Amino acid sequence: MTITTQQVWKRRLVGFALALAILAADQYVKWLVRVQLDLRSRPEGLYELLPFFDLRWTQNFGISLGMFEATSVEMRWALVLGTALIAVVVGIWMLREKTLGDIIGLGLIFGGALGNIYDRYTWGYVIDYADLHFGEFRPFLIFNIADAAITIGVLIILARSFLVPEKKTTTSEPDKSAEVPAES
Repeated sequence: MTITTQQVWKRRLVGFALALAILAADQYVKWLVRVQLDLRSRPEGLYELLPFFDLRWTQNFGISLGMFEATSVEMRWALVLGTALIAVVVGIWMLREKTLGDIIGLGLIFGGALGNIYDRYTWGYVIDYADLHFGEFRPFLIFNIADAAITIGVLIILARSFLVPEKKTTTSEPDKSAEVPAES
């Protein structure tokens, strides 16, 4: 089955709309945590929601898993620039992609990256707040919607690359190896 150029662009628009929705949801929840709940001023920056899930104010000055922590203004802007370049690469990749599954994964990554880039640009750190725990055991570091979207997007891309077989492309040129040489 071949898809039209119009269908491909509709899929890409879905990906960019998803990215914008992730960015909006991420920033809205961060606003709730920062302004409405004012987690910073709560004891231990904590708001208990469920026995296994809390909102806990955390300022992440690094990137994934707290690596490459920005300890200076120059490092902060280097992280903004580095993550912005990665987001541009993801955006370009999404513009080149044709399959909806991959576009959805890339849209999640792109939207999450934009949310965290906005935080780092505006505040100098990424606001993390989601604390999933089972007693003292925490299967994840404290995270946010943007982090979750990036993780899910990467998992979708990886799963599709390992589990979905690539379709063979057909060429319009005839196979020259099948030709029989003419006798003279």
